[in-house]
Amino acid sequence: MRSNHANSIVALIGRPNVGKSTLFNRITRSRNAIVDATPGVTRDRHYKQVNWKGQSFMLVDTGGIENNPDDAMVDTIREQALAAIEEADSILFLMDGKAGLMPADYDLVEMLRKTEKPVFFVVNKVDGPEQELDVLTPFYELGTDSLWALSAEHNYGFHTLMDGLCDSLPENTSKAVLPENTIRIAFIGRPNVGKSSMINCILGEERMVVSDLSGTTRDSVDTLLTHKERNYLLIDTAGIRRKGKTSEKLEKFSIIKALAEIGRCEIALVLLDASEGITEQDTKVIGYTQDQEKGLILLVNKWDLVADDKKRQKQIMEEIARAVPFVGFAPLITVSAKTGYGIKRIFPAAGGVSRQFRAKFPTSALNRLLADAVENHSPPIYKNKRLKFYYTSQLSSSPPTFVIISNSGKGVHFSYERYLVNRFREGLELDRVPLRLIFKKKKDRRSRNK
Repeated sequence: MRSNHANSIVALIGRPNVGKSTLFNRITRSRNAIVDATPGVTRDRHYKQVNWKGQSFMLVDTGGIENNPDDAMVDTIREQALAAIEEADSILFLMDGKAGLMPADYDLVEMLRKTEKPVFFVVNKVDGPEQELDVLTPFYELGTDSLWALSAEHNYGFHTLMDGLCDSLPENTSKAVLPENTIRIAFIGRPNVGKSSMINCILGEERMVVSDLSGTTRDSVDTLLTHKERNYLLIDTAGIRRKGKTSEKLEKFSIIKALAEIGRCEIALVLLDASEGITEQDTKVIGYTQDQEKGLILLVNKWDLVADDKKRQKQIMEEIARAVPFVGFAPLITVSAKTGYGIKRIFPAAGGVSRQFRAKFPTSALNRLLADAVENHSPPIYKNKRLKFYYTSQLSSSPPTFVIISNSGKGVHFSYERYLVNRFREGLELDRVPLRLIFKKKKDRRSRNK
C-alpha cells in the first residue's frame, strides 16, 4: 500500500487555454473549475483534495501565465502562479499539443528549471498513440528529460500521468508514533485572526507538553501534549500568513497550505475574528473542513474587544448562524488569546466532539431507531409508490456514516432526509459532529438469479 500524502500540494501551471481547467476537472472528477475557450478565464486558484488509488493530495489550478500588456491582471496572475511553484511539492506544467510550442512555454521552462521539485512536462490535446510522434517531436526542443502525452478531455495518458505524479510526492517525514487515541486538532484561520497567539496561550496554560514534532512536508509544527490524562496533537497550520499585498479577488496561496493540513486532523478548530465578524473567506474554510468530513469547533477570538458590547455580541452570533447554517452542530466558543478567556472550554469541547466522531452503534439499535422514525413520519410517495426503508447499518465512523436500504436510492426528498438526520442525531446523541446518511436501493433478487 502506498503512503498517504494528504498534506502534499500539486500545482497546475501553464499558458492560458492549454487545458488546465479540463485536467483539473478530470483529476478531481468535478466541474469546480470553469472551462471556457476564452483565454484567461481561470482568474483565481481553484483547489480541491484529491484521492487517487489510496493517496491524497491538494490540487491547485492556477491562472494562465502570459505576457499580455493589455491584460491588467497579468502581473497578479503571474505572481500567484509563481507562488504556486514555490509552495507546491510537485508541478504539472501543461502545454498545448495542437497549438505547438510558444515563446511563453520557453519562458516558463526556464522558470521551472530553477526549482528542484518534480516537474511533469505534459503535452495536452494528444488524442491517441498514433499522434504522439508528430505532436511531441517539436517539444523535445525544450531539452526536458521526458514528456508526458495526454488528452485531458478524452482521458488518453491520464492514468499513467497520475501514477507517476503520486510516486513523486514526498513522504510525510514526521516519524512520531502517537499515543493510542490521541485527538488530532488542526488550528485554521485567516491572517491576523490570532491563531498563533491562541496556540501559545494554550501551551502557556499547559505545563505537560510532551514534545514539539516538526518535519512534516508542509512545514507545520505539531505539539503533542497531555491534558487531564488525554493526549492531543495540536497541528499549527503556519501556512496562513500574509505574504505581501495581493488582489482581494485571488486567495493567497498560503491558505491552501493550511487547508492541505486538514487531511491530517480529526477536528478542525476554525478561528474567527470578533472584531471583524465572519467573512466570506471564513465560510470557505469552514466549508472545506466539511468537504473533508472533519469534526469542527468554531472559536470566536478577540472576544475581549466586544466584552462590554452586548448588542455587538448578539450581532456576531446571528451573523455566524446565517453564514454557516450547514454546521449548526459545531460547538461555538467565545475566546480571547490575549486574556485567556474561554481557553479552558476548548479541551472539553474537543473531547466531546471526538467521542461522537468515533462513535459506533449496534445494528439492532439503528434499525429500531429507523423503524420508530418511519412510524412517526411516513416516507413520501415517489413515482406513484411510497418509499420503503428495509434496514440500516453503520458503514463507518469518523464521521458517523450510515447506509439505509430502500426501494429507491434516489427518491428520498431532501426534506425527509433532513428529518431522518435529525432523528438519528437525537436518537444516537450525535449533536456535535457531521452525520452522513447514504441511501441505496435494495437489489432485486430476481435480477441476481438470472
